[in-house]
Amino acid sequence: MLRSLFVTACAICVLTTTEAADTKKVDDETKAMNGTWELVSAELGGMKLPDEVVKSLTLVMKDGKYTLKSPGPDDTGTVKIDPTKKPKELDVTGLEGPNKGKSFPAIYELDGDSLKVCYDLDGKKRPTEFKSTADTKQFFATYKRKKG
Repeated sequence: MLRSLFVTACAICVLTTTEAADTKKVDDETKAMNGTWELVSAELGGMKLPDEVVKSLTLVMKDGKYTLKSPGPDDTGTVKIDPTKKPKELDVTGLEGPNKGKSFPAIYELDGDSLKVCYDLDGKKRPTEFKSTADTKQFFATYKRKKG
């Protein structure tokens, strides 16, 4: 009985320590994503977006919130990340603008001032690779952090 309680207590300590480490990792990664991101390239359904469209979109991220600035109405909402998954996961929820009330599962890769995100615009299934193929609504975007 005493041994069983000891094992349970150890398991709780390990889980609590792991949760704290994961929370710190999420907080650190969320802060690292803060900033203004210029869209460098994008594909939807396996087709590249025209340069004039790419150049017209800017993503601003701050503390788990996003604003996608565009020639049309801005899109704003929340971003929830899980950097402990492979690939890292991101969930976007629109609060205002054209994606209000919609959620998009995604994966991401943050490497300094470069951010790659692959979203499922159907909102159904999280992508497993950084690519967009024909007959899908997967949106693969590459961003570069804007300096200054």
